[in-house]
Amino acid sequence: MKINLINNSSKEINQKFSFFTEEQWQTEKENFSKNMKPLFSAKKNETFVIAEENSIQCLIGLGTNPESFDIQAIASKFSYDFRKKIQTENTLLEVKGLNDIQIEYVVKGLYLGTYTYPFKAEHPLFNTEFNLIINSISEEKLSDLKLKAQAVCEGQFACMEWLNKPQNFKRVPHISGFLNEIAEKYNFKQTVFDRKKSEEIGLGAFLSVNQGSSQEAAFTILEYQSENEEAKTVGLVGKCVLFDTGGISIKGSENLHYMKSDMGGATAVIGTLIAAAEMKLPVNIIAILPITDNAISNTAYIPSDVIKAYNGKTIEVLNTDAEGRMTLADGLSYLSKNYKTDALIDLATLTGSSVRMFGYTCGAYFSNNENLKKSLETSGDKTNQRLWNLPLWDIWKDDFKSDVADFKNISSKPFGDCIVAGKFLEQFIEGHPNWAHLDIAGVAFGNVQYMKEKGATGYGVQLLLDFLENF
Repeated sequence: MKINLINNSSKEINQKFSFFTEEQWQTEKENFSKNMKPLFSAKKNETFVIAEENSIQCLIGLGTNPESFDIQAIASKFSYDFRKKIQTENTLLEVKGLNDIQIEYVVKGLYLGTYTYPFKAEHPLFNTEFNLIINSISEEKLSDLKLKAQAVCEGQFACMEWLNKPQNFKRVPHISGFLNEIAEKYNFKQTVFDRKKSEEIGLGAFLSVNQGSSQEAAFTILEYQSENEEAKTVGLVGKCVLFDTGGISIKGSENLHYMKSDMGGATAVIGTLIAAAEMKLPVNIIAILPITDNAISNTAYIPSDVIKAYNGKTIEVLNTDAEGRMTLADGLSYLSKNYKTDALIDLATLTGSSVRMFGYTCGAYFSNNENLKKSLETSGDKTNQRLWNLPLWDIWKDDFKSDVADFKNISSKPFGDCIVAGKFLEQFIEGHPNWAHLDIAGVAFGNVQYMKEKGATGYGVQLLLDFLENF
């Protein structure tokens, strides 16, 4: 996969992508035939193709005063919809009236719109004969734009590809093999604890979920080290349940096949790591992926079991389908106890409660630090991978107190489960003063342009990448 952007080309141009806001079109339409008036007005997602003997011009409408993320989505839709019609040749990108940031979102959108599953880089934009010519920005900015667009595509496509894979194509050896590949490619330090080693060091909450599986445990740590000696360090923990049956507390059969998406937190972290390494971001990242599935067998953990977590706290299991918070508990406490981080963020497709609350609009998030809240919300609003803050009041802790252990893994009340889950995880951050929990159950997997049914959205990669760039 290679993105070809060039500047000031003297090559012959026979194809143009021309993006217009409605306001800009009022100025530019004088340069076109008067017969165009009823055919194109630059409304959002409106497209019109002018084909002449030796040239093609695609007019794409951006609507009125579009946000940058709107521009990206429009460019993405155009790129996908016209994937069989775009010519593989030098193409001029016309973006009159757009600033450099908006141009960046046009380019990212065009290339993100090339994704289909399984991804094979067969879109015309990846053809070696295709060059996207942008004359409106400097050579230096063009080079930066090319790097960023490449990084976002590499990261987000990896995120989407692994979330979309069927269960039998993403077992522990599959995902571990891929992580080995990227560790070698990007020089990540990699540590993996199998079932035996996890037991030796006391990852009891993680192992309780894994004990019913026929697959080996893989508690995986990836470390990206910046070249900047004064770089801050961010810890990321991604829920990596490869498939969630619910365990003994088995889920219903309706939509059960979508539980291949229960590793959405991990794929967001993986995609972010790749993009950060591609861009050589001046920040260190410690990423923990507690890799397992949640299976049903005669060795599976059972409601009423009491489990000892890595930090010594005990957990009474009331529901084996609340397995994500078990794996994250050990991921958070292991990272907090063994690494010094300036910020700690976990991501998980954790609760149906967050979906019932926000649908597919935004993720629910919780944090104990006001500055971190503002930073994440700013990045969420900028990338349209939005978040909405919910409280971590201590009163919620009463809902998961146990008679036989320190905590229960769920509340017995029929409401507020995403808040209970966030408050539960707070008990395993070891007093970290700058932590956030992102429940992305409703937004990691949903309606997408490249599938008839639901698919991976790539949620989290651009959000985290923007956060890290500004950290």
